[in-house]
Amino acid sequence: MSADTVFGRLGTYLLPGRVVDPTRGPSDALDAETLGLGAVWLSDRWDQKEAGAMLGAIAQATSKIRIATGITHPSTRHPLVLAGMAATLQALSGGRFILGLGRSVPMIWRAMGIRPPTTQALADLANVLRRLWAGETVSYHGPLGDFPNLRVAHRYEDAPPALVLAAMGPKTLAMTGEAYDGVLLHPFLTTEAVARSVKTVRDSAKRAGRDPASVRVYAVVVAAPSLPPEHESAIVGGRAITYLQAPGFGELLVGVNGWDVTVLGKLRSHPLLASLGKGLADHAFTLEQLGEVAKVLPEAWIREGAAVGNPKRCAERVREYLDAGADEIVLHGNVPSALNELIGEVRAR
Repeated sequence: MSADTVFGRLGTYLLPGRVVDPTRGPSDALDAETLGLGAVWLSDRWDQKEAGAMLGAIAQATSKIRIATGITHPSTRHPLVLAGMAATLQALSGGRFILGLGRSVPMIWRAMGIRPPTTQALADLANVLRRLWAGETVSYHGPLGDFPNLRVAHRYEDAPPALVLAAMGPKTLAMTGEAYDGVLLHPFLTTEAVARSVKTVRDSAKRAGRDPASVRVYAVVVAAPSLPPEHESAIVGGRAITYLQAPGFGELLVGVNGWDVTVLGKLRSHPLLASLGKGLADHAFTLEQLGEVAKVLPEAWIREGAAVGNPKRCAERVREYLDAGADEIVLHGNVPSALNELIGEVRAR
């Protein structure tokens, strides 16, 4: 595989973490496009990073790069609203939009008075969206909800958006292989966990009578090339804490990687996190604050689950995740302009 081919399979997250200046989004996306990256991904947050608004602006600021929600949560939008948002972004971008969905953490939805989505509901949603984009009138009653008469009045005539689901557990991965166009793998998976996830998705697609290679696998890799220790601790360690601290979610991530689950107890008993009760660290603290908590984590977890060190080593990690079966890598944790050295190393190699 040529260096250019590998380079074309790189994307990046925009505006990682908390955002107080959403106006950076379009300019960061343009930077990514200028660097030659293949896609930009934006997580949906209901403060100053609402995906529909942000990606609409990004679609107009760019002309070639694919734009994706990575992820938005299906429970927060009526299926017709979600279908309309996606179709509008597909039209605004000239067919460059990817709709990334995911279930996230159930405690968030319960606190908001929303029923957490089940695996079957997520499978049904993919079918409902595709039927709406095809111009059908949909009557649906099931785990997704009760929708007696859904219809998009004026359908987008070209290809519909690709549907990607964020998944980590084996049941959701298997369903993704049956029902979605791609899977977005969680940050901090080891290459071995990525390889197992790819196999689960491909095997499920084959059993469903689909071409296994048609389901695209995106591996999210937190990358911190050549950063001072305190910055690396915040970007990599702090971000790891936001996932590992979440009840249930941390156990799933550790289990998938085969790590020592007892570390989670030490982590959650840290005074900063213990003060949260049932709250989420991601909502309460900055990554810089959580970087201090991250000292509890074994160093091997960072080496095995992220890309750290000099740009050459980070480029090697990109190759390792591609060799594990990922079709594309989504770099996470830095603005595109901070990835220059890493991207240059990928080009050189």
